[in-house]
Amino acid sequence: MKTPLTLRARLTLVYGALFLVAGMMLIGVSYLLFNQELTRLFDNKYGSGRVLRLHTQGAVLTLGQAQQLMEDQQRLLEQQELDLRAAAVTSLLVQGTVAVVVVGGAAIGLGWIISGRVLAPLHRVTATARRIAAAPMAERGLHERIALVGRQDEVKELADTFDTMVERLDHSFDGQRRFVANASHELRTPLTLNRALVELAMHRRTASPDVKQLGESLLEINARHERLISGLLLLARAEHEIADRSPVDLADVVSHVVSQVAAEAEAENVTVREQAFPAPTNGDAMLLERLVLNLVENGIRHNVDDGTGWVRVTSRTVAGGQVTVTVSNTGPAVPPYDVLELFKPFRRLNADRLVTGKSAGLGLSIVRSVALAHGGDVVARPRDGGGLEVTAYLPPARPRPEVFTGRGDDLG
Repeated sequence: MKTPLTLRARLTLVYGALFLVAGMMLIGVSYLLFNQELTRLFDNKYGSGRVLRLHTQGAVLTLGQAQQLMEDQQRLLEQQELDLRAAAVTSLLVQGTVAVVVVGGAAIGLGWIISGRVLAPLHRVTATARRIAAAPMAERGLHERIALVGRQDEVKELADTFDTMVERLDHSFDGQRRFVANASHELRTPLTLNRALVELAMHRRTASPDVKQLGESLLEINARHERLISGLLLLARAEHEIADRSPVDLADVVSHVVSQVAAEAEAENVTVREQAFPAPTNGDAMLLERLVLNLVENGIRHNVDDGTGWVRVTSRTVAGGQVTVTVSNTGPAVPPYDVLELFKPFRRLNADRLVTGKSAGLGLSIVRSVALAHGGDVVARPRDGGGLEVTAYLPPARPRPEVFTGRGDDLG
């Protein structure tokens, strides 16, 4: 497939072609005018009047000698005219064409430089749009602005319009995040009150078995709503870039999470296997713990129920310096085309789980948001025989800058 020419190259070629065509036309017109003027000059200066004068001055000659002399002069004049025309062709057409080609090459080079300067603002617009599009999440790059300075022309108008559009999108996403966070905070209070009232009604001495059973159902629904709200809060927080980062070894996080989920894994009759190799990174320790916890809990809850299920958690540093956390598990078969859907909020393979499950449908969405907020990514693939293998990639730990204390030992 041929690579299309850039706009700069096309403008340069058009400019150079127009210059060459105009130069050749100018040479052609100049030659025609010169040829016409040369013909008129020879006709006026060496026409019939000159021949008559020769005839008068040559009265002492014989008629044959006069005619011979006139023919010789005429041939000499014609030869001079031909030589002059040949010199004009050489000078105007050949040398002029060479000159036009040379100057045209210089014009093409100058056109390339000028078109580059003219298109430089467009390159800036393109570069900004590319940075926004390459952001891990759409709203992450919306703080970028072109802020083009210069005369008010078509390019600046385009840049200003682009900045206005991005600013409105930025405000829209920011307002959406604030709404989710504020709504989640406001919903926590009534849910806490509901739980307290239900527990109070259940623990009365006069409470009937039906009231206690109803209370247990209400508490389960209330707990599911609390998990949903907590997940929304965490998701809203994770969608912001992590500014304050501290050293975190994912091996420690993995070990802590495995011990934390031991009771749940035992209740689900699932074996959790740990391979915690050193994997130092920088980030928010609480969010990274939530990333690993969500992956492990997802592997435990969506597993087989025949007692043979397992979850394997591995942390390591891979080639290139990146650190990874990989969680693989047995479980139901996952179609490859449904894997990406699992990372979207409230998306499940089985719609019934949304109502009766223990999670709120935000686990993998939070995992992806946390990874992206730390400058990493998440990749998932179905396992042969059922289950998933999910790997979170995170950047390696940056060395901490040495602090100068002012003591002599700092100087070595």
